[in-house]
Amino acid sequence: MGEVRFGVHDVAGIRFAISPLWETLASFRAASDPGRHAVHLPWIKPALALREDRALAARIAPLHTAAASPGFVTPPPRCPLAEFEEELALTAAAPELGEALRAWWEAAVRPYWPRVRAVLEADIAYRTRQLAEDGIQEVFARLHPALRWTGDRLVSPDLPPAGLDLGGAGITLAPSAFAARCHLLTGPGPAPPAAVYPSRAVGGLWERRSACGDGLARLLGRSRARLLAFTSSPSTTTQLAARSGLSLGAVSQHLSVLRDAGLVTSHRYRREVHYTASDLGTALLDRA
Repeated sequence: MGEVRFGVHDVAGIRFAISPLWETLASFRAASDPGRHAVHLPWIKPALALREDRALAARIAPLHTAAASPGFVTPPPRCPLAEFEEELALTAAAPELGEALRAWWEAAVRPYWPRVRAVLEADIAYRTRQLAEDGIQEVFARLHPALRWTGDRLVSPDLPPAGLDLGGAGITLAPSAFAARCHLLTGPGPAPPAAVYPSRAVGGLWERRSACGDGLARLLGRSRARLLAFTSSPSTTTQLAARSGLSLGAVSQHLSVLRDAGLVTSHRYRREVHYTASDLGTALLDRA
């Protein structure tokens, strides 16, 4: 049984982040063990077909060893909106391993990243609302069945047996679509350690379903109805363009109309604006 010990300043330093580098290595691990990651079978089947390509197989060969201990390869994420290349530049991975990670990211993860990231962002939105309404103890209590909050510490068999005292650095909580259990990421430098935990709603990640009903499409127009459906989780203009196949300009115009109608809301985080369906927009989607 391992534990992470918190002080007063550590509780104040809790933050959330998404790590595309972690997801890349964890997804490779999932593809190597389909039985343990059955929820990802719709993605694993084409991913395994990619690995049969001789050129790609040679490039990603170092990942077979690295995937056994992903915490030693991927550093704790440093910001909520990190890009893959930013994180790769900070890792201590050897050049050969770095190129293997980049090859797998480009072939198997990046084409699906808007969908994966939307699930992770929705998880963070849920946890931050829970934090505001119920407090951090409730957040920890619901992160994973193997985690429990006791006094001033987080306890789990998935944490290092030696334990870890945060020492005022705080901790980053990182949801993962491909993690089957919790992991603790530590590394050199100023970044606090990160606790990776399985994200909510992964079961619907690969579902194929209509983005909107015909009635809603007739009311709003098919493109706007699809965009409204995609904003059921916080999404940027770029992400919506990637998911819908529309140009950035067209997405911006449709979002402006949806926002003026009160169907979506927007909020800025650093350099990005995130769009989310409002209560009215969600009610329309549920009715459709």
